[in-house]
Amino acid sequence: MTDTSGLRVPTFSLPELKKGEGREEFRAWVTKAGFFYLTDCGVREQDHRLATDTAMEFFAQGTPEEKQAMRAKNPTMRRGFSALEAESTAQVTKTGTYTDYSMSFSMGIDDNLFPSDRFEKVWTDYFTGLHTAALDAARIVMEAAGTYDGPGRGTGEGSGDAPGGGTHGGAGRRDGDVLLDTAPVLRLRYFPEVPEHRVAEHEPRRMAPHYDLSLVTLIHQTPCANGFVSLQAEMDGRMVDLPHVPDAVVVLCGAVAPLVTRGAVPAPRHHVRSPESGLREGSARTSSVFFLRPSTEFGFSVPKAREYGLEVDTLDGETATFGDWIGTNYVTMHAAPAS
Repeated sequence: MTDTSGLRVPTFSLPELKKGEGREEFRAWVTKAGFFYLTDCGVREQDHRLATDTAMEFFAQGTPEEKQAMRAKNPTMRRGFSALEAESTAQVTKTGTYTDYSMSFSMGIDDNLFPSDRFEKVWTDYFTGLHTAALDAARIVMEAAGTYDGPGRGTGEGSGDAPGGGTHGGAGRRDGDVLLDTAPVLRLRYFPEVPEHRVAEHEPRRMAPHYDLSLVTLIHQTPCANGFVSLQAEMDGRMVDLPHVPDAVVVLCGAVAPLVTRGAVPAPRHHVRSPESGLREGSARTSSVFFLRPSTEFGFSVPKAREYGLEVDTLDGETATFGDWIGTNYVTMHAAPAS
């Protein structure tokens, strides 16, 4: 267990959960918090390190021309390189104007940009392993909520009913089918040491509070050398530290989780803090973030989304698709956030 500000954030073993061990503890925790640590998910520490080092090498050694070539032409696509402070979660969530103090590299199922064949091989292998792990994590979350019974056998109340009152993809798909058609995104974020004007005394966050537009998000982070804990998630109205735990990933349930669990599993807000001036040196960190997203055709009930506390004010009508929703999550001056 990880002690964070007096709260114990549990660490669960994926193989044990798949065998049914610790399911009651897991159910009680995930339906309350929506985040947890997961071990033994099939992606090794050396896999995380190799993918991170490969991206960091490009960040450090890529020429301006090479980095420009790795920028996606479509601003709504999370692909390729995004420069330091090129994104603003605060602007997207309308909570401020400050930028994300990070740079990133991203890939998805297709339309990818890679600076070399070696980079592509390393990241494709890493992506594949994380995709499998994320699907497993999503299944155990949905099973804990009682809304997953395997692909094509969901627990919708009547033929074609999706939890939350909508239909998946408008085609009458049942609950479990959300895992049959996913459009995941992998982002490696590098958070350098902040400059003086971005320390907590002046700007308390490197990234604004938000919830992820995903079913689940897997995060593998490196610790700050000086011990500062940057990642926090909200629980019971307070922000809880989520420090690096060796050989574990953080799992955050995203905004799709309440939609497919009838509100049983929350989508916790989380943010990335800035260090105080005295902790500025040694506060750099990386975060490898894998978003298990449904396809853009995944459909849901807009009134139910509001009932679950999700921000869908930009959506009109009784139903919408994930594509409709995520399409409203971008700004023109800066690209959209990681979620």
